[in-house]
Amino acid sequence: MRCCHAPAINSDLLIICKDGSILSEEAKPATATTDAWTVIRLLNWTTDFFRKRGSESPRLDAEVLLAHARDCTRIDLYTSFDTEPSEEQREAFREMVRRRGDGSPVAYLVGYREFYSLRMRVNESVLIPRPETEHVVIEALDQAKRLQADDASRVIRIVDVGTGSGAIAIALAKHLPTASIVAIDQSNMALQIAKWNADQHNVANRIEFVEGDLLDKIDSTPTIDIVVSNPPYVSDAEYELLAAGVKNHEPKLALVAGPKGTEVIERLIDQASDRLVRSGQLIIELSPMIADACADRVNETNRFETPRFVRDLAGLKRVLSAQRR
Repeated sequence: MRCCHAPAINSDLLIICKDGSILSEEAKPATATTDAWTVIRLLNWTTDFFRKRGSESPRLDAEVLLAHARDCTRIDLYTSFDTEPSEEQREAFREMVRRRGDGSPVAYLVGYREFYSLRMRVNESVLIPRPETEHVVIEALDQAKRLQADDASRVIRIVDVGTGSGAIAIALAKHLPTASIVAIDQSNMALQIAKWNADQHNVANRIEFVEGDLLDKIDSTPTIDIVVSNPPYVSDAEYELLAAGVKNHEPKLALVAGPKGTEVIERLIDQASDRLVRSGQLIIELSPMIADACADRVNETNRFETPRFVRDLAGLKRVLSAQRR
């Protein structure tokens, strides 16, 4: 005989998304109303929710957001599985889960991203720093070491083009305490974020922040030792195919270069060839799809040694590095 009582629904973590869909744990009758929303239960439910919404790292997303809502570290969650977060914490978490389900990047929701073991503040005025960009920092540190091989006291002059959150410039400033660094961006809002990050990491007094387009504001005489950049390198066609979390939230100005995807890098190569000192280094993050075209452009200038590529963890050409003749 069928029970005449409808199963009770626990709507404590009910999520209503922009598309009108509703996801909750209402599929669990009876015991759902008596089970407490402990840390482990929140994590498991949210991981499943994010997986259904297409997240590439559903468990990590859930942990980062819950740790932020509870103002603790991710490690702390593992010692608190049976703890029931407060209503205030659950409400904060519920709102972040909803926004993440609608495509908002986790880094924007919590307001930061780790880069080269440094916490960088981010918002929708700047790109979210990616692990691939750390290869730019590593290559720059190697080149600085090369340039100081004969004179350890030599002041390395570095320009970070398109600094965004300031991640590259700040990481270099932390590891090259005698370097002179200029960080350039054409977005004043991005520069404000970069300045804040530099201040938090106690390197603001060693980085000059400049609002401008590429190297336009830098004197065209050869005075720079290293130019580093994570410039726009997405083509117009590629932009239309980007994941919604990127396309709908991260600044288009920092992503799209033009019809080919090489337009900004081509300009930067030409400008850097004038401003780099002899044996200076140009280091640019790029897409593997345009890597060879960018290398050809470097060779066409006749001002650089044959460029080489730094490959990412997937074995793809990710960073172009070229030494000025």
